[in-house]
Amino acid sequence: MFISKMHLPRRTVLRGLGATIALPLLDGMVPALTALSKTAAAPVRRFGIFYVPNGMSMPYWSPKTEGPLAELPPTLRSLSAFKDNILMCGGLDDEAASLVKGGGAHARAAGTFLTGVPFKATNGADVYAEVSMDQIAARELSKETQLASLELGIESNAMLGSCGGASCAYTNTIAWRTPTTPLPIENDPRAVFELLFGTTGSTDPEARLARMRRDRSILDSVGDALKGLGQVIGSSDRAKLDEYLEAVRDIERRIQMAERQNSQELPVVNQPVGVPSDYGEHAKLMMDLLALAYQTDLTRISTFMLAREISGRAYPEVGVSDSHHPLSHHQDEPAKLERLHKINEYHCQQFAYLVEKLAALPEGDGTMLDHTLLLYGTGISDSNTHFYDDLPIALVGGTKAGITGGRYVRYPKGTPLANLWVTILEKLGVPVETFGDSTGPLDRLTV
Repeated sequence: MFISKMHLPRRTVLRGLGATIALPLLDGMVPALTALSKTAAAPVRRFGIFYVPNGMSMPYWSPKTEGPLAELPPTLRSLSAFKDNILMCGGLDDEAASLVKGGGAHARAAGTFLTGVPFKATNGADVYAEVSMDQIAARELSKETQLASLELGIESNAMLGSCGGASCAYTNTIAWRTPTTPLPIENDPRAVFELLFGTTGSTDPEARLARMRRDRSILDSVGDALKGLGQVIGSSDRAKLDEYLEAVRDIERRIQMAERQNSQELPVVNQPVGVPSDYGEHAKLMMDLLALAYQTDLTRISTFMLAREISGRAYPEVGVSDSHHPLSHHQDEPAKLERLHKINEYHCQQFAYLVEKLAALPEGDGTMLDHTLLLYGTGISDSNTHFYDDLPIALVGGTKAGITGGRYVRYPKGTPLANLWVTILEKLGVPVETFGDSTGPLDRLTV
């Protein structure tokens, strides 16, 4: 990194015609060498949770032996280039899910995954769970960011009433700001884009549609500010800024294309706008938006649901015409387990796209992946029996994320999943003595 005498504030934004755009970390935002000699900037810590529903086809997930990973199991093979960044954790249990008095198996899995405590089983609005671990981290890390956290997903959060034997609030999200405040996911790329860049002048649907029809780019609206910035930053920063802005423009283009397509397919004005009909394109667009949120340091904590529990989506794009949830009740039939695996693998491919993207984005003395810890997993292991033990959990992180990858570690039977949350919170600089049903921190995340 080139360190200059000129210093841009870390929170520099460009403004124009009512739009604002945050900037990525530029060399000019690093304090001058004289300042660095007095105190080094604290490293950025990020954490993202990626949740997949309906359990896992475990024969395709579980490594054959504990210890170094000679190769990744089939479910994770799209991450093979990052094998040395992956720590697979076995033996972790979510006992809280078993202790819920009432409610369906799938609601129990999602509703306790990040809280570690049983929730109140209800079909009404009187939901009660606990603050999730991501929000404990968000409260502290949001002191440095504009957004405390992002809750993203692919499927709609519009489900109301009962889902899997309990309120849909327990399956619509895995993030809880307070015991009575679930944080619903956002699956509309346009809404996420507007949240990140603040281009909406009104929440009125008609006003939003009118602005969409103008097809104005946020980059066009801050054009003068961009020209001015380009005259004062160095050549390396100009190259980094150009790459970042090209990513923003590409996302705008894809959102506008999805909106035009959906306008033809869904002529009713009050239907969702900007959500691609293709699952893979939708997922990649949302992953790109999350990468931008990390890149601009708008948030450091996120959850991402690749589908909801009891999701009935079929995946013909990978040759699976079965609905996901019924297929997950596979009765140990090899053909069903293989088709379930195809869905599991397809979900992981979307996640791998983000990992690859973060690994390619320079940051400080490394890449964004170097400073990021990601978790990929689900609240059910064997979906046929709805077991909440030996959960499929994989940690993915770079050299500074606080894990040693390339390994499969098994913990003793009955080890609470909440022990992992305690350990991760400590690595994020937010130590807690206890959380949920934790009994202490985990060892062996590093060697």
